[in-house]
Amino acid sequence: MIIGAGIVGLSAAYALAQQAPELDVVVLEKEPRLAAHQTGRNSGVIHSGLYYRPGSLKAKFALAGAAEMVEFCKEQGLPHQVTGKLVVAVDRSELPRLHALAQRGREHGLPTRELGAAQIAEHEPHISGVAALHVGTTGLADYPAVAARYAELSGARIRTGNAVTAIDRRGDGVTVTTTLGEVRTRVLVNCAGLQSDRIARLAGDDPGLRIVPFRGEYFELAPEAASLVRGLVYPVPDPAFPFLGVHLTRDLHGGVHVGPNAVPALAREGYDWRTISPRDLLETASWPGTWSLASRHWRAEAVELRRSLSTRAFTHALQRLLPAVTEQDLLPAPAGVRAQAVDRHGVLVDDFAFAEGPRTVHVLNAPSPAATASLAIGREIAGRARAALDHSG
Repeated sequence: MIIGAGIVGLSAAYALAQQAPELDVVVLEKEPRLAAHQTGRNSGVIHSGLYYRPGSLKAKFALAGAAEMVEFCKEQGLPHQVTGKLVVAVDRSELPRLHALAQRGREHGLPTRELGAAQIAEHEPHISGVAALHVGTTGLADYPAVAARYAELSGARIRTGNAVTAIDRRGDGVTVTTTLGEVRTRVLVNCAGLQSDRIARLAGDDPGLRIVPFRGEYFELAPEAASLVRGLVYPVPDPAFPFLGVHLTRDLHGGVHVGPNAVPALAREGYDWRTISPRDLLETASWPGTWSLASRHWRAEAVELRRSLSTRAFTHALQRLLPAVTEQDLLPAPAGVRAQAVDRHGVLVDDFAFAEGPRTVHVLNAPSPAATASLAIGREIAGRARAALDHSG
């Protein structure tokens, strides 16, 4: 049984169908539809793996996952494009970090090219910068469509509207109580995303971390301004902060998304400032890691909050990359919430994190590039689930 019908849970169901077609797989999803949260609200980017530390699971999965995702979309007739992207240094102080990224790209074997200011204009005439890195393997995919195809190909029984309320793990199996009744399984796989730590605790496993939700707020360029951007444009990321910064993404339908801000969400599924969950806030505030994290990153977060509350401030930040944009060019777009795992010491868990207990497999942290690398992650989860099944007797 898999809890969570986002792209990770459904990729695990698809991988299990390929590896062990004799298994009966059930996927439980508390929402009435698939891919309702992180999968359905991300930027749709097929990430190249440029940013990820060599040897990390992120790097391992993304480097293979980008090409694999493109191939899957081709085979299945799903919308996708390989566009490439620019990572742009807007001033000379960012050049050392840009050169370090170029070196990492070479270590990863990515098709990268360093550009000067004049060469930037050849790719993006309206973007301002002193240098840039072009990465050829970045692209776009329709991840909700990918997730739906995983569900279809998996043959799994998918039960939506089934919120898990209790888990009873015994020697002979696991009983999962939901809002629609009880289900018995030999092995439970937790792919619950924003609720993954809670599901782990319900199963009697201490995850040693807490999901601290960060909302990513986006704008969309008005149609008359969309021509200012041809493809995907990113700033040079700050390695001290876990988010990539405000970037520009031309989507599969010709629109251009701008963002995101990264601000604390007042609920795990808090897609605006009006959505508040006292339970979620209490859990976040009572976690010691939250305060350690805040003490280290409060300055950067203050900047993010200012951009969240002021379109003028957001526009000013964006104009470093795109000087021609105006406040009137920015239209509100749907937000997403990142399920960011934080340990007791306030360290942001930067890589994929798995844990196992008797008859259970937990995916505790699956940040970007989880969608890009979902086929590889699904195989990893399926392998762990089959091992747990073998050990269960």
